[in-house]
Amino acid sequence: MNPEIVHVAVYDTLADWEVGHAIAHIRSELGQRRPGRYDVRTVGESLEPVITVGGMRILPDLLLDEVTPEGSAMLILPGAHIWAEGNQAFGRKAREFLDAGVPVAAICGATAGLAREGLLDDRDHTSSAPEFLAATGYAGAGRYRNAPAVTDGDLITASPTSPVEFAREVLARLGVYEPEVLDAWYRLFGQQDASAFAVLAASTR
Repeated sequence: MNPEIVHVAVYDTLADWEVGHAIAHIRSELGQRRPGRYDVRTVGESLEPVITVGGMRILPDLLLDEVTPEGSAMLILPGAHIWAEGNQAFGRKAREFLDAGVPVAAICGATAGLAREGLLDDRDHTSSAPEFLAATGYAGAGRYRNAPAVTDGDLITASPTSPVEFAREVLARLGVYEPEVLDAWYRLFGQQDASAFAVLAASTR
């Protein structure tokens, strides 16, 4: 059976650290409810390499125009400096996904792109700071939540300093782990609780 695909947007100045936990553990079989259920593919506006903030060179697997909600389990939008300049092709794709009932997960600067599209006007959300989103002129300030990560239906948003919480919400929305295993995953990676590893290890037997 072919895996369901989680699409990860890639573009120059992508913030490497923001999505590392999420995409690594989507693919890792340790403790998963259904190992091999998901795979990850990168998506770019072109197939030219992109360079991350950390200097990593990524060659996109797919063109953005080729990606449809029907063929995707989720769209993940990392932060990047270029969101300050717009990057709205990905914002429009996020609208297409949400309109189709397919989840979107955005962190840091990517939330500004969603705000510009009006996608945060009527959904609970978070970001780097309320002032950051206010600068977009969006109408959703009343739905801003001071939290590391927020899930509202099919939309996940997160602060740039909360990659582990972001991953927890992504993994929960995809149903990657049983609830008690996800709790152990977060205690291990988010709270440095070494005892939680035993729960993850036991779940693979």
